[in-house]
Amino acid sequence: MTQPQQWIGVGRTETGHVRTSNQDALALLNDCGVWIVADGMGGHPAGDIAAQTAVAVATQLARERAAWLREHPSAASEFVADLVTSANQRIHDVMLAKPSLKGMGTTLVALAIMSAPRPIAHIAHLGDSRAYLYRTGQLKQLTRDHTLVEKFVQRGLIDAATALTHPERHILTKGLGMGVDMKPELTSTSVTPDDLILLCSDGLTKMLEDAAIASVLSRANGDPHRGCHDLIEQALNRGGEDNVTVIVVAYPH
Repeated sequence: MTQPQQWIGVGRTETGHVRTSNQDALALLNDCGVWIVADGMGGHPAGDIAAQTAVAVATQLARERAAWLREHPSAASEFVADLVTSANQRIHDVMLAKPSLKGMGTTLVALAIMSAPRPIAHIAHLGDSRAYLYRTGQLKQLTRDHTLVEKFVQRGLIDAATALTHPERHILTKGLGMGVDMKPELTSTSVTPDDLILLCSDGLTKMLEDAAIASVLSRANGDPHRGCHDLIEQALNRGGEDNVTVIVVAYPH
């Protein structure tokens, strides 16, 4: 039986123009059909260590279970959830072993695409690193930010426009390192070969609103290399105020 053609992700991370170090991390596991973005919590100790630890743990687990997952595609949601919970557990273990790292944390968004019997994208996330679906000119956010401001929006205390510039917009309510029993939020959506899926740290969404992201992806004409490169360049051109990490996943035509 012929294996279905695999989706391909292209990723890039940049420090930006303001920060002195890059606390983002990413993994492109094209052979496993898995992609990961992490954003170490700015202003916290060892955000870079937290992000790198999370991605390393999730990567190892994804590689160990990739063959099993192909045999059990119905377990994909559980699989991406395990990537996040295992990474969170490791961060707590590291903090216990090294008290100097107490308080470190990171966001994590993990994507797995199962190609058979029909392509479905499965996402698990904690924090405000996002996943988007770009389809026929429309950009749809697939994840919900785990932030204080998002809670305010959900409760009708402020509107979405106010949230964009709210002084507390980057305070996380959930993230790896913020509780050993923290459970990721899960999302699944059908995808088509003409779709693009975007994973990003908030260094992109701070600099580009959704309409600008959609415009860049529109000009990419389905090319994940161009989409990824152009999104990063736009974020840098607009000030690059934070580390910026982008993965664009596409189906090769």
